[in-house]
Amino acid sequence: MSFGGAIQSYFKNYVNFKGRARRSEYWFAILFTVLISIAISIIAPGHKEMIFGSEGTQPSALSQLWSLATLLPSLALVWRRLHDVGKNGTYFFFILIPIAGVIMLLIQLTKDSQAGENQFGEPVK
Repeated sequence: MSFGGAIQSYFKNYVNFKGRARRSEYWFAILFTVLISIAISIIAPGHKEMIFGSEGTQPSALSQLWSLATLLPSLALVWRRLHDVGKNGTYFFFILIPIAGVIMLLIQLTKDSQAGENQFGEPVK
């Protein structure tokens, strides 16, 4: 899948938690959201303020809007990516396990697609 096709699919399947997503679709969409986040942080940096006696940086309103706008499509994409490797979408919640959960989820997200049809649908390759 091309970069443009992946971005188009990312927004087309905004809250679609059914089906499967290719590895390239997932990683291109992640690259796109990270690049836009970096651009937003350059264009509209947050502001510094004191929080309980220590200095912290608060994100800009534009950054918060971008995060809110991409929350559901990103979660749906992870769900579909997990379906593509034969895992249930609830496998995502392993991320709540410190360190090991993130590693387990990352391994699943980098795996190649499960060959043939699985319980979540036809292969997308």
